[in-house]
This record gives sequence, C-alpha cells and structure tokens, in this order.
Amino acid sequence: MPVPTRVHLQRLRQLWRSAGWPCQDLVEIELLAAGWVERLAEPGGRERLRVTDAGVALIADSLTRNRAARDAHETLVERVATEMQRAGRIAWRGLTLRAGLPGDDGGTQWVQAMPDVYSLRHSTVEDYLEPAIHEIKVSRADLLGELRRPAKSAAYRALCGQCWFVIRAGIAEPQEIPLEYGVLLGHASHLELARPAPRRACKPDFATWMALARATPLVPLDDDPQSPL
Repeated sequence: MPVPTRVHLQRLRQLWRSAGWPCQDLVEIELLAAGWVERLAEPGGRERLRVTDAGVALIADSLTRNRAARDAHETLVERVATEMQRAGRIAWRGLTLRAGLPGDDGGTQWVQAMPDVYSLRHSTVEDYLEPAIHEIKVSRADLLGELRRPAKSAAYRALCGQCWFVIRAGIAEPQEIPLEYGVLLGHASHLELARPAPRRACKPDFATWMALARATPLVPLDDDPQSPL
C-alpha cells in the first residue's frame, strides 16, 4: 500500500463528510488506485465516490495519531507554563496577539500570532517585565513547517524580549533552530537547556495589554504542602 500523505487524508475526510461527488483530479486517482475509495454508479450515468473500509481504517488511524500528538503537545505546554510560574512569572496560554511588521510597501503588515506560552515577570516596573514566548513543538514536521513561515516567527520576536523553541527531545538538533531563538529540549521527566535565548529590551504594546486584559492568566501555583492545613 502507498504511504498516505496529508492531502490524501484531507480528501478522505472530505469525502466521508460529503455526498462523495468526484473531483476527477490526480488525488482522486491515487485514492481509487490505493483502494481507499470506490466508485458507485448513480442513476443517469453519473458516478459517486464512497470511502471503503480500508479508507475508514486509514481515517481512524490518522485521528488516533493526531490525538496522541495533541496530548503530547498539551503535556509539554503545561510543563513549560508551570516552570514559568515557578520562576516567578505570570503565564498565559491560548493568547491571540497581533504584531506589526514592516511591509514590503513600506507600510505595516499585521500578523496574528498565537504563542503556546506567553509570560511576564511578576513586577510593578515596566522595564523589568521581560516578556517571553515559548513555542512548543513535538513533531519534526510541525517544527520545520514553523521555520518555513518567517512572518510568523518574526511576529513572535516582535512581541517579546526572549523567544524560545521548546522541542521534544529527538525531533531535531539545537543547531537546526535559528540563533534568534533559545532552545529547550523536552524530555520525559524534565526540560534541558540547549541554548539560552538572546535578550533584548521589549515592552508590551497597547494591543498586547488589551489582549492580556481580556484573557485570564494561569492560576498561580501553590507548592506549599502546609497550605491545606
């Protein structure tokens, strides 16, 4: 059997959800040849496509792998956020921020960024906030896809004074990550510092403050074992 690509899996899910009208393109030919879909005759000489049992098994397998990847990603995100809190920082997950980048026409290009973990030092002095972003990657394909989108990476750097990639150990070497980023390796039991992130002065702009005001930071840790007493 051929190895299914992301395009194949996307088309299979579309056919499963739809009435199965053929597109008659090359992707469809590959799906038919692999036996993942089949043609059905309709009244009037038309044809319809149906996902076969082999195609259904392929969809189910992809869902299982995607679910496992999401669980691994969320586990590492939670670990990083916890470490930020233990370092005396206020941490957020699931933020949607906007960064203004220089456009090709000399104007401003607004890019949306959704960092996995955004954190600030717990300080009342604006110059000491040291905003940081940690982007978590647990698969090599996801990491390489991120590095191929320079605008997204530039948006992260514009929004913080320290930008980190936290990668699951084994999916890449630290030297594959551009020098503008720090690198943390996520092991089963701990985080390993592979390269510190360069520091630069950065203060959150008004749009970022508004996003933080609308969001809820993570609940502060209570590591004192006597606190329930």
